[in-house]
Amino acid sequence: MRVVVLAGGRSSEHDVSLDSAATVTEALRAGGHEVETVRLERDGGWTGPGGVSLALVPGGGLLGADVVFPVLHGPFGEDGTIQGLLELLDAAYVGAGVLASALCMDKIVFKEVLAAAAVPQVAYAAVLETEWRDDAQAVRERLAALGLPLFVKPARLGSSVGISKVSSSAALEPALETAFGHDGLVIAEAFSPGIEVECSVTGLGDPETSVPAQVVLQGADWYDYEAKYSPGGVELAIPPRIGDDVIEEVRRLARETFLRVGCAGLARVDFFVEDERVLVNELNTLPGMTATSGFPKMWEATGVPFPDVCDRLLGYGLERHRAERGHAF
Repeated sequence: MRVVVLAGGRSSEHDVSLDSAATVTEALRAGGHEVETVRLERDGGWTGPGGVSLALVPGGGLLGADVVFPVLHGPFGEDGTIQGLLELLDAAYVGAGVLASALCMDKIVFKEVLAAAAVPQVAYAAVLETEWRDDAQAVRERLAALGLPLFVKPARLGSSVGISKVSSSAALEPALETAFGHDGLVIAEAFSPGIEVECSVTGLGDPETSVPAQVVLQGADWYDYEAKYSPGGVELAIPPRIGDDVIEEVRRLARETFLRVGCAGLARVDFFVEDERVLVNELNTLPGMTATSGFPKMWEATGVPFPDVCDRLLGYGLERHRAERGHAF
């Protein structure tokens, strides 16, 4: 099968995307696929094979690919924008569509959708930059209800970029300023004393879940960017060191969350586990696939080698494209 891998992108996660794309490309080639890489530059340009700048034609597909595999993280990659462009190109592609991508990228909207279904989560609050500038004291008073410590995050970013752990009232302002440097909408989340657990999902209407993994930090205070992507920064305990019933609840909630937000192809769902209580944290529609990432490791532990996972993802992309093109618009 002819596959075009999209790598890089305009977001601050550009370098992580390049690493993930290299891992995916290697797995696709190991599976016997013909792979071309298109690099999305930081300035928004698209560079194709041979360093040629690409021009895109609506309805014209992308370099004759059977399937496009966007291995992009963050804004302009997993937020529905690239997905919308691929729809206009009429190209089959791996992963969630426009709505699910946009919904899951926005941590506030995602949590509100889950809250409407009474899915257990940590307490949270949204903060607009304009609100903070206009009345900082009111924001402080509202966030005080979350207690300390708390986490402050850009609402529409990933890979722990721009996140701060706030352990004192004096640390709140610099944490918000850091997050606002990336996004005008910020989410503040209450601290959970539970362990962090991840679960990978693949499929369409009847998705499968992997054996989950427990995030075991190796010296870091919390799961920040350095811990995620530095060799030795984190150990993944697969399966997690929790009871079998709790593992099954993690897998059930991962599958339910995947379906509830209309996801397709693949995802990684992140949790906090407090004894036997399982809290959904977030869902990543295009999770990291670097050498240190959990998504491929969890499937390997489930008995599915990563080249086989990638092969399945191509099939899901083609299947969804055929099904959607079978409807009248």
